[in-house]
Amino acid sequence: MSLRTLTPEEAKAMAARGAVIVDIREPDEFAREHIPGAVNEPLSKLGGHPAAAGAGIVVYHCKSGMRTKANAAKLAAPESCEAYILEGGIDAWKAAKLPVAADAAQPLELMRQVQIAAGSLVLLGVALGAGVHPGFYALSAFVGAGLVFAGVSGFCGMARFLTAMPWNRALRA
Repeated sequence: MSLRTLTPEEAKAMAARGAVIVDIREPDEFAREHIPGAVNEPLSKLGGHPAAAGAGIVVYHCKSGMRTKANAAKLAAPESCEAYILEGGIDAWKAAKLPVAADAAQPLELMRQVQIAAGSLVLLGVALGAGVHPGFYALSAFVGAGLVFAGVSGFCGMARFLTAMPWNRALRA
């Protein structure tokens, strides 16, 4: 089953009439920035939407709309009400100059932290390999192999490590 898309303006109008906006991003993404009044039901924990139970209309969204479109059938399956997708996600919502609740005090999203750490380690390995000793290229190879393993297996050791860092305490709760 495919869900019909709504523009940010249409979604805002539906929310004003009682529709529930469901943010399917992970809690760390939601904590940093979200649509006011939206409920967080991460796609990774999808199993019906108790926060949206009893709603006549549900509007799903993610960051750019890609996750919601890719999982439209999964999102539509448990719903017994009208369900829609916010075209372009929260990025389109912001581009339409609609309000968002942002908390810059929250840590960066975990996947952005992984990207920053992995990219920094690769650059460090290349710089040290070129300037100090070729053996340092192994650092870049190790990080690259870890990223391939994470993509294939779904387990990211670096993400687990970063979750344990003091600035990510809220992610562990």
